Amino acid sequence: MKRLVACLFSFMTFVSWHSSAQALDKFVIASGAFGNWQTAPPQMGKVARIFEKHGLDVDVLWTEGGGESLQAVASGSADVGVGLGLSAVMAAFQKGAPIRAIGNTSTGPDLYWYVPANSPLKSLKDAQGKSIAYATLGSSGYIALIGMQKLYDVKLNMVATGGPAATYTQVMSGQVDIGWANPPFGFEQRKKGLIRVLALESELPEFRDQTSRVLIANLSALRNKPKQMEAFRAAYAETIEWMYSGPAAMQAYSDFSKVPLDIAQQVIDEFWPKKAVLMTSLGGVDLAMRDAVEMKLMKEPLTKPQLEEFFAFYAK
Repeated sequence: MKRLVACLFSFMTFVSWHSSAQALDKFVIASGAFGNWQTAPPQMGKVARIFEKHGLDVDVLWTEGGGESLQAVASGSADVGVGLGLSAVMAAFQKGAPIRAIGNTSTGPDLYWYVPANSPLKSLKDAQGKSIAYATLGSSGYIALIGMQKLYDVKLNMVATGGPAATYTQVMSGQVDIGWANPPFGFEQRKKGLIRVLALESELPEFRDQTSRVLIANLSALRNKPKQMEAFRAAYAETIEWMYSGPAAMQAYSDFSKVPLDIAQQVIDEFWPKKAVLMTSLGGVDLAMRDAVEMKLMKEPLTKPQLEEFFAFYAK
């Protein structure tokens, strides 16, 4: 009798688990820059089972940056994209891409540029004609470098190098003079004295309160999956709160990013106050459009009706 009861209990547990798993809705998120704090919520929310709590079975597609994430969302391969440059997505929207901005990923600058420790370069002011890295065309790094050239009156040889890891290889092998990264990448190399920081995106004053990266969603997904989209919003916002809740979350981030706990904490303290990653933040839209027009990513700024359409689903 005891064995029968145990078997029945195990069976009922399995049925309950299976029914719960079956009830979860599939949801695909494209997120760039694996290991970065501001693009970590999809993974952190999975670790904490927050998306599951909100009825979502999340599949995270890690990309090399905003360009790949944009393609995934525009094509419908992903429902949502995390960490895309605001200028680039407005430009894509203007050209007819079926995407909409639904929230903030990061406000304020987070990129930095570095050189090998033995490089003769001391600042961007003396980098005339040197090759300097950015991720992909239209990325926030690309846009920042346009501003850097103006700020320091230099002409840089801008080179698309992909993600931070691929960029580091190219820099250390001498293929590119100046690499790009965003925290936490490179912090251990800096600590070991292998590289040193040459420039910070925060040197551009107009970027300090600008929404640099956003969440976007596929338009069909917004229209056809309203329940799942609402669940995503709630789960994402809850994940942000959990990420700033204390040691357990910080340890989870350290484990995920493969960054020592002390460096992980340093990254957050230096670069990411919670207000910078809240979904509801939005600023610098006019500046982002200006940059996009100057770079010929956009023909002209979006009209007021176009802006209302583009931001119609933005988190409030």
